[in-house]
Amino acid sequence: MNKNIEMNIKERVFLNPLQLIPAVIQDDKTLKVLMLGYMNLESWEKSLQTGLVTFFSRSKQRLWTKGESSGNFLNIVSYEADCDNDTILIRVNPTGVVCHTGSVSCFQGRDSEGFLRKLNEIIRKRHEEMPEGSYTTKLFEAGVERISKKVGEESAETIIEAIKGDKKRLVYETADLIYHLLVLLENFSLSIADIEDELFSRMK
Repeated sequence: MNKNIEMNIKERVFLNPLQLIPAVIQDDKTLKVLMLGYMNLESWEKSLQTGLVTFFSRSKQRLWTKGESSGNFLNIVSYEADCDNDTILIRVNPTGVVCHTGSVSCFQGRDSEGFLRKLNEIIRKRHEEMPEGSYTTKLFEAGVERISKKVGEESAETIIEAIKGDKKRLVYETADLIYHLLVLLENFSLSIADIEDELFSRMK
């Protein structure tokens, strides 16, 4: 963690040690908003010490580390204050589902939202670990020429379904295409974030 950012947040946000500050929790991989909690200075400092998100529970009137009962902890990746210095955004790697209902997020919506970044990370780990029996491993072992050919094949199949107007098959083939594109990017140590940066740079 960046010590300058830590001190900056402490000095700018927690002006009153007992004041409760909203903390928005976001999945670092999928960017999906997972939950909202409240922090005071003590819970903020404990979060930094342990690397696990700790809130001040308004109902229990005590510090509460998310996951202390369920084991579904929120591992801190990064954090920042908003422009008004009255809210903190914390990006995390969750160890399980976040909502007590068993859902990925406490907010309603599809659990598959933001899955592309998670898939990107799964592919990266496959490349790093190269587990036996994995289709992704076989692609990396075959090399860039084979991966590129698969991208070409899936592109052609996607085009065919688009021309036919078969929406269900179009979604299916597009999913195959995106998966193989992510494998191709990972082969060059690139990710979907690099594509996002390039697209963002083109905004006028």
